[in-house]
Amino acid sequence: MGDVVSTHLDEGRRQHIAEKTGKVLGEFCRCYREQYGVALFNSVRYEIEGNGGPQAQLLHRKVPLEDQVIYSGNLFQYIEENKKWRNRFCVVPHNYGLVLYENKLAYERDLLPRVMINSAGYKILTSVDQYLELVNNSLPGVTPKSGHSPILKCPTDFPLILWHPYARHYYCCVMTGKEQEKWRAVFQDCVRHCNNGISEDSKVEAPAFTDAVRMYRQSKEQYGTWDMLCGNETQVLSNLVMEELLPELRSTIGPRLKGKAQERQRTWIQISDAVYRMVYEQTKAQYDAVMAKCEEERPQMESTIRTDMDQIITSKEHLASKIRAFVLPKAEICVRNHVQPYISSILEALMTPTSQGFAEVREVFFKEVTDMNMNVVNEGGMEKLVEYMEKLSHLAFHPVKMQSCYEKMDQLKLEGLQQRFDVSSTSVFKQRAQIHMRQQMDDAVYTFETLLHQELGKLQGKDDLCKSIQRILERVLKKYDYDSSTVRKKFFREALLQITIPFLLKKLAPTCKGELAKFQELIFEDFASFILVENTYEEVVLQSVMKDIMQAVKEAAVQRKHNLYRDSMVMHNSDPNLHLLGEGTPIDWGEEYSGQPEPEPAAERRRRAKQVVSVIQDEEGVLPYEALLRPREPQEPEPGAPPSSPDRVEEIREALEKESLGDGREEEEEERLTNGTDARRESGATKEVVVVAGSVPGDVPPQGEGDGVHRTTPASPAPGAQVPSGAGVHHPAPASPVLVSPMPRANVPAGAGVQHPAPASPKPGACVPSEAEVPDATPVSPTAGAETPLPSVGTPCHQPSDKETGEEVALAGGMCSPLQPRGTTESGEGVQTEF
Repeated sequence: MGDVVSTHLDEGRRQHIAEKTGKVLGEFCRCYREQYGVALFNSVRYEIEGNGGPQAQLLHRKVPLEDQVIYSGNLFQYIEENKKWRNRFCVVPHNYGLVLYENKLAYERDLLPRVMINSAGYKILTSVDQYLELVNNSLPGVTPKSGHSPILKCPTDFPLILWHPYARHYYCCVMTGKEQEKWRAVFQDCVRHCNNGISEDSKVEAPAFTDAVRMYRQSKEQYGTWDMLCGNETQVLSNLVMEELLPELRSTIGPRLKGKAQERQRTWIQISDAVYRMVYEQTKAQYDAVMAKCEEERPQMESTIRTDMDQIITSKEHLASKIRAFVLPKAEICVRNHVQPYISSILEALMTPTSQGFAEVREVFFKEVTDMNMNVVNEGGMEKLVEYMEKLSHLAFHPVKMQSCYEKMDQLKLEGLQQRFDVSSTSVFKQRAQIHMRQQMDDAVYTFETLLHQELGKLQGKDDLCKSIQRILERVLKKYDYDSSTVRKKFFREALLQITIPFLLKKLAPTCKGELAKFQELIFEDFASFILVENTYEEVVLQSVMKDIMQAVKEAAVQRKHNLYRDSMVMHNSDPNLHLLGEGTPIDWGEEYSGQPEPEPAAERRRRAKQVVSVIQDEEGVLPYEALLRPREPQEPEPGAPPSSPDRVEEIREALEKESLGDGREEEEEERLTNGTDARRESGATKEVVVVAGSVPGDVPPQGEGDGVHRTTPASPAPGAQVPSGAGVHHPAPASPVLVSPMPRANVPAGAGVQHPAPASPKPGACVPSEAEVPDATPVSPTAGAETPLPSVGTPCHQPSDKETGEEVALAGGMCSPLQPRGTTESGEGVQTEF
């Protein structure tokens, strides 16, 4: 933790933090136990009565991203322990954690990562000035004087900073503006996904938790939206504790900090992170205990609910009628005077950017399918179709292609309405709409590929294939229009309630809340666990404004500019057999249509699928495998080695150039250009990887040279090299780049930043794939004796498993696979451990 931090967090201070955390969690757990019974009753009642909305027309994919990588590439990270910038290989796996490795080779050989970040609650900043402003505000009264060096210096003009109000900050940078835009889109996608950490599949625990958080904050006179309701349950509760604890610590510790302003700010950030980790550990233990207690009591509670359902409903309706008679007249006056005049303005502010975003989703989907159709007809029929369909199936999780859809929500502004209704930020609504966009895109893609898969057996040639794709596209777009209208109307209603209900509760609290206790005697003691006066009161307040909200959304549906269906237009079972198709086995295009004589083993298919949408690039020279297995030790720089702490762009470039030239490969390079695919070995399996411009700080092209697209091609085997049989190894056909690529059939200008890696020198007896195993790219013979390094097979290592929004690393033996992130923070050695 460091001597400075330990000085300010002595044993007495730690004890105080633990007591304060325990007090907050004790009050919350009481709220949670109360809300758990109500949520269980509502879940069982919904199951019995059923009250579903319109049936969705699009299919829903059950497991969208299992064992796959979203994105990967190189960037620079600032290491606070030694105050140096270091090149890191960043991988974003299917759970949207951020995992930073020493280099790409360490990732390929399954070595432990240097950092694992759960990005829930973080903000992505692309300006040092933005970061310094937030840092200055976090510790009032401590601001560096003008002319003094700030807390952070970035060696390039393209920083990427992850800022959190309580936890540790992370500092990265890249070399070009295009790289910064791509990584910013990727990081924001991670934050968006991790913020949505409370599973909606849970029909009891999730509503009980969110209602308990809301009730607890309202008991502290905190109404309105809350920006830190993000992450999994433990993270949300940690934020809840820190919201109360941090101001107290700031007032007591802040004045005692010594040193220059920059040092005091840096120390405060470290103290805040240390406290956050302490709170997180205590919160997790206490919340898990109350969860286990509720689960233990659930069978008995559910039995009571099912036995006495009618009596509970009757008792609740009787209570609601009494509260309604007392509250409704006051609530209706408040709605008429303070809410009703502003509903249309709020709705219009929400509808314009949201409708534009969903329209952009439709446009991106239409364009991708249309381009695929043209390319399939022009380039080779079924083989090209398989290649493009594998990419299209992950379109919704492509952070760069979806960015144009997400950016539409940046226009959301509530202006004066935000202050009137105590809305702290619009980010809650922006992220919710963006998650809906991604889900609708994936539903449209999944429906399209399901229908196309059904049609393929009936087609006779390219012309039939083209017509069938176009017909299915039009069919899916109609379904998308209906479903997106339903989703948007639901989103508008929920957003209006989320804005207006806390405002009404706050307005009515002085005259109504104190009188609620007298209604408690109307509830039978046996049913007290399932009926709460406070919840029933909120339902009455909701009813007072719901009619106006429904009417406003209904009137908005008439306006053609928003492309909403009217409520009277309902599509029932327009495709009765479609949903049966969606229940079948997920489609694996590569396996079914690759032409392989035998099905690919599940393990090999999983390894291959991991790189479908990633961007992986060559970083630096290949090191001996044995050297990477040794513990990392500080090494003295050799004569002529690059400087260990480059602080300027020129120094970084020179250092990386020297690294790339000093890796023992001095043979003459032979120029190679393919369509952007590269073969990568991992535990005997070949993965398709996509090379994208500028993502490798270690191979930075000179600025201004074309588009900077790096492309490599697999090499032919060296003469006399030992060739494996290739059993169980999948070699996908060459594909155009997934993330960033020229348009189909676009000409790549000569010298446009094309990378020409030198072929590796072989060792005698090196295992190299035969010609039959090389993807259909233009093979280039390597220099004599080319070496193809292979990772050791069967190396025991940590195995990943899901835990919360991150991954748990177990000590099980077996084959290695790239580690996945979990909710963690770094230790003093630079390797993160779970907090």
